[in-house]
Amino acid sequence: MRVLVERSGGFAGISRTYSFSSDQVPMEDSQKVADLVEASGFFGLPPVIRATEPGGDRFQYRITVESGQGSHTVQVDEGAVPPGLQPVIAWMKNSAAAQAGK
Repeated sequence: MRVLVERSGGFAGISRTYSFSSDQVPMEDSQKVADLVEASGFFGLPPVIRATEPGGDRFQYRITVESGQGSHTVQVDEGAVPPGLQPVIAWMKNSAAAQAGK
């Protein structure tokens, strides 16, 4: 499984990219990401999810998952991230921060 999370926007407009590939991490991390993606219903989400309320300086996320189920990309505004998808984004950010600290 491969997961790519691209974050753009925000106050400073700084883009960040978080990536994950199951063949480059311990099995427990690979299983954790697979479980989070499955629980989020990711492959059933629409390609674009927009916030109903306007908001300045919010982030936008472009999330791509490639797995045995195929490849799917979702673009979502920060204010519209479905609750099930929030743990996927959080795990990716925390994992990248942990890797940077090593």
